Amino acid sequence: MAWSFQGRVHLGGLFLSLLGWVCSCVTTILPQWKTLNLDLNEMETWIMGLWEACVNQEEVGTVCKAFESFLSLPQELQVSRILMVASHCLGLLGLLLSGCGSECFQFHRIGWVSKRQLCLLGGTLEASASLTTLVPVSWVAYATIRDFWDVSVPDIVPRWEFGDALYLGWAAGVFMALGGLLFIFSACLEKDVPVLWMADAIAPPACAPAEELDGSVYLATQSMNIAI
Repeated sequence: MAWSFQGRVHLGGLFLSLLGWVCSCVTTILPQWKTLNLDLNEMETWIMGLWEACVNQEEVGTVCKAFESFLSLPQELQVSRILMVASHCLGLLGLLLSGCGSECFQFHRIGWVSKRQLCLLGGTLEASASLTTLVPVSWVAYATIRDFWDVSVPDIVPRWEFGDALYLGWAAGVFMALGGLLFIFSACLEKDVPVLWMADAIAPPACAPAEELDGSVYLATQSMNIAI
């Protein structure tokens, strides 16, 4: 089918939103939110995520251990767990609603007004998913910087640094934000055409004079037989 400009914008929003949602899910699973390199043992690297902490040794490999208690985690990791899970739900719901609002999706009960509202709602949800992804990632990054430059900690104590999952989380938030903006922009491009719900347009009566045919839409009426 031939895509209109509005349809191509909407398709681009779907692609970016899906890419951002997948990257957000991967960010949540990855343990590389923080990394720690020991100067005394360069062959050993520690990494920490939302769900587990791992140590990578060249001879042994990578050994991970899940966190036993949620309440024992730092505050930024506790809030990040909740916000990232909320981001997945909002992003998935926004994708489903925006997909139903695309021009290639045909359903006899979805008119123009409903499709536009679905695009606007889907774009808003994607923007919310972007926010709930960027906030925890940025908070963990801020806490890492704060602890790294803490003067009260002796210099001999190892410091945590940024992990690769943080950069992937920032990219996911940007992708979902762009996808949401494209959804809203595609809804604004839609023409304001009224829709007649559950109405069957039929041809005008054959007995009507030609000069009275003004292009009006006639609605088919159904006769009802009442049996007593």
